[in-house]
Amino acid sequence: MRSLASGPVRRGHIFMVAVAIVCGLGGGLGAVALRELIRLAQELFFGPGEELLPILATLSLKWRVLAPAIGGLIVGPLVYFVAREAKGHGVPEVMEAMMLRGGAIRPRVVVVKAIASAISIGSGGSVGREGPIVQIGAALGSTLGQMLGVSTQQLRTLVGCGAAAGIAAAFNAPIAGALFAVEILLGDFGVPQFSPIVLASVVATVVSRHFLGDFPAFQVPAYQLVSPFELIPYMVLGLISGLVAVAFVIVLYESENLFEKFPIPEPLKAPVGGLMIGALALALPQVFGVGYETINAALAGQLSVSLLIALLVGKILATSITLASGGSGGVFAPSLFLGAMTGGALGTLVHQLFPFATATSGAYALVAMGAVVGAATHAPITAIIIIFELTADYHIIPPLMAACVVSSLLAMWLRRDSIYTLKLRLRGLDPFKQDDPNPLKSLYIRDVLDPKPEVVAPSMPFERVLDLVVMSPHTEFFVCGDNGMLLGGVSFSEVRRVIFEQQALAGLVVAADLVDRSIPVVHSDDSLDVVMRLFNHRDDDELPVVDDADGGRLVGSVHRRDVIDARNEAVLRRDLVGSMSSTVSLLGRVSEVDVGDGYVVEEIPSPRAFNGHSLRELDIPSRYGVQVIFIRSRVDGTARLRTPTADDCPQEGDTLIVTGPGEAARRLHAL
Repeated sequence: MRSLASGPVRRGHIFMVAVAIVCGLGGGLGAVALRELIRLAQELFFGPGEELLPILATLSLKWRVLAPAIGGLIVGPLVYFVAREAKGHGVPEVMEAMMLRGGAIRPRVVVVKAIASAISIGSGGSVGREGPIVQIGAALGSTLGQMLGVSTQQLRTLVGCGAAAGIAAAFNAPIAGALFAVEILLGDFGVPQFSPIVLASVVATVVSRHFLGDFPAFQVPAYQLVSPFELIPYMVLGLISGLVAVAFVIVLYESENLFEKFPIPEPLKAPVGGLMIGALALALPQVFGVGYETINAALAGQLSVSLLIALLVGKILATSITLASGGSGGVFAPSLFLGAMTGGALGTLVHQLFPFATATSGAYALVAMGAVVGAATHAPITAIIIIFELTADYHIIPPLMAACVVSSLLAMWLRRDSIYTLKLRLRGLDPFKQDDPNPLKSLYIRDVLDPKPEVVAPSMPFERVLDLVVMSPHTEFFVCGDNGMLLGGVSFSEVRRVIFEQQALAGLVVAADLVDRSIPVVHSDDSLDVVMRLFNHRDDDELPVVDDADGGRLVGSVHRRDVIDARNEAVLRRDLVGSMSSTVSLLGRVSEVDVGDGYVVEEIPSPRAFNGHSLRELDIPSRYGVQVIFIRSRVDGTARLRTPTADDCPQEGDTLIVTGPGEAARRLHAL
């Protein structure tokens, strides 16, 4: 089975570590660049200054209404015509790419998402910058992986590296960045996936601290648990935070439904939403932008209960309108904003009732920030770690854990989907479904791509085409014009049809006359399930793979036999996963275990002829019909089991644990 990721280094951990470092650098620099773009956009729309609220006080009411509408007038067409994945809050789009395309994200998303989000936020859109940073980082990781031709599993890991780098750089929180990627995007804490993600997160944090300084994202108050009694109001706060998060999700997606029904062109919905945001901001200017200033005010206890409640409702409406109308930005910062308002209001009331047994309202605002984020995203671990990294205070952990767990449990009980997964479900995707029994849906053309198809020029004479058919192992021949642009295919069956007229056609017919222009084309990020369906409807044994982004240039081909081999290997691997531990254990007592359908797992002493040669050189699957899944070696007198790489060299005394047809395994054993 051919693979672009078959190079000697690309399967190893060192390669993934090196690429993870690059992803961390890219994600960190992307986060810094986006913050600078947002600052420039805000300066363009409202004037210079770090804090937005004092600037707004100096502007006319008319401009405060028109600014977000003008921003929407730029963002709407940009997203609609250039990269529609940049619409919305970003994380669901990354999850969709992981589910449908194995992590493949178009490179243009990096640029469009950055510009669209900067203009949306800078012009007053009520969204956060963390979601865009996640999508930008994920797109950078995906682009790098596609350039290097890594496998699908590695590509998913690199997408996670980019996303983790974005969150880490945004909050100066490396642990939270790594946990966000594995808890929300990957759902896999395995060492091969988790280690590169942690490294990317750390590197991005270092980059962010170098450019932005080692400061927390918020001005966090000093915290202490005044009395054990406080755990009760904190758990009540968790219940209320869960309800706030669910209300936010409901209003957001109902707003999207309403805007979808608006009888106006899609690119013009964003400026309409901008006008609505501007009108709302006349009464509550704090809903403009990311809202960090207002969060800091709530943490410091500077806002009244009535204003906190008004801002809670206003922010839900403002964020929902911004995203539903076509704006670009995240929901992470709005969730933190809602938490700060919720906790600030309840904390003020509790502290007034029990002044000597409770902390000030800022502590409740801080805990509720984590509780609302955990409930909205269904990721309480990430929420707990983010707040902990913001405070660096262990004393906050007990009430924070209590509130986050209670809020998340309530939100999950009320609604199965998080703010991210609901968007996928509305698009017909089920993020909770079990693995599909058809393994081809999780395999992609790039994993079996043949980069060297048989290419002929349009002017090639028929006699030379005939010679090529006789000499070539291929059954399909692709006719390409200038710059490698695919014109069509010439099949063996078509040549066979006219072969008896060879003398009459000599000098008259060229390859262009035999072209079948109806041959279907596929792309490297198409699943093998799609390819197999095409093969089942046609007699072709090989299909062309083109790059639409490069005008339809031929980049390779995919063979029917490789698709079948990939399916068989995936089925075997999946069937072995559940019982591999017990099977390997059983091999300690017997040398061969029957796993059904004529396949066995067998432990074989490494033949002397294998010593010193890499598995790549030995090419055991092709020569002997079995696959080496483990190598057992003795290290310091202890038997150690390891998963081999293509460059692993069996040594004298090693045993190979192989799987494949019983006859093939026994032939290898007889060497």
